[in-house]
Amino acid sequence: MSKIFVLAPDSFKESMTAIEACQAMHAGIKSIFPDARFIYKPMADGGEGTIDALLFALNGEKIPATVTGPLPNQKIESYFGMIHSGQTAVIEMAKANGLDLLPSEQRNPLLTTTLGTGELIRAALDYGAKKIIIGLGGSATNDGGAGMAHALGVRFYDQHGQNVALGGGYLHQTHTIDLSGLDPRLQHTDIVIASDVENPLIGKTGASHIFAPQKGATAAMVETLESNMQHYAHCLTQQFQREFHHIAGSGAAGGLGAGLLAFTGAKIQSGVKTILEEIDLEHAIAQADYVFTGEGGIDFQTQYGKTPLGVAKLAQQYHKPVFACAGYVGDGIDVLYDQGFTAIFGILDRSSDLKTACINGQKNLQRTCENIARVLK
Repeated sequence: MSKIFVLAPDSFKESMTAIEACQAMHAGIKSIFPDARFIYKPMADGGEGTIDALLFALNGEKIPATVTGPLPNQKIESYFGMIHSGQTAVIEMAKANGLDLLPSEQRNPLLTTTLGTGELIRAALDYGAKKIIIGLGGSATNDGGAGMAHALGVRFYDQHGQNVALGGGYLHQTHTIDLSGLDPRLQHTDIVIASDVENPLIGKTGASHIFAPQKGATAAMVETLESNMQHYAHCLTQQFQREFHHIAGSGAAGGLGAGLLAFTGAKIQSGVKTILEEIDLEHAIAQADYVFTGEGGIDFQTQYGKTPLGVAKLAQQYHKPVFACAGYVGDGIDVLYDQGFTAIFGILDRSSDLKTACINGQKNLQRTCENIARVLK
């Protein structure tokens, strides 16, 4: 009887998408198990690749949209996905307001905005979505989701009744929040935030201090952004009579997590968990003989909710062997073997620079999976 292999890798950043990783794994294993059956389950965690993973697994549709990029005067061509017969939309905020959409010299979280993410949400509502899944990884922003809210009809006024400009550098001017124009369709739409970031909105572990430096903020800018965000958090508390800034994940994507919680009634759940459930990985693993997963790097941090861990823990419930492949294997992986991993392999064939390793990623992954298959044979 032919063996069944479930292939459930995340993307290998800057080297291959999750789907390309599946193809490389397939090629390597098939050379040793020519009669094997393969089930592709490309993974993601709410960040890069989330839309493509879900569209592939669920035979969804990619819908183009022109939206505002990370800077207020920047228009870009983006897209969102539709699954479940057009009932559920999938949005990656980074497709509109991601850091990769700006050259390094233009990265400035005082100016960047989540307006385009709100425009994607509005486009999904126009398309008839009853549920929207929003991945929050890879943002260029630190505006607390104010830009997103603006696109959905919310207005922010200063003490003189003038519109507050877009961007994290202007949040301190907020005096009044007007919800009268908020899109009423949101009341009948299930919004799910897919994110594995647990940082709160403000404080030393909040959006500004932890993530803004990665988005181009200097030390002085971080202090300004934090002060502005504290004022904004107070305004949200006053407006909704509820505190959002302490909620785990409210600081995700420069505070977009908090903005979605406040203005759309969204709920936060683990990005990996969201993908696992949507693509029904459990059903595939239940019938598998072997499970292969992986991503760019695996180390002790993998135990804190990274994609391969989610795959391994699910497979562990069914006592299925799990083989993980990574571009690099770091320190502290011993803790992973009690959490469902059978073996963990680095795929590099020789010492090389990062650029070369990324270029050769698919070839190296194919060879590694072929070698694992030889042992299994």
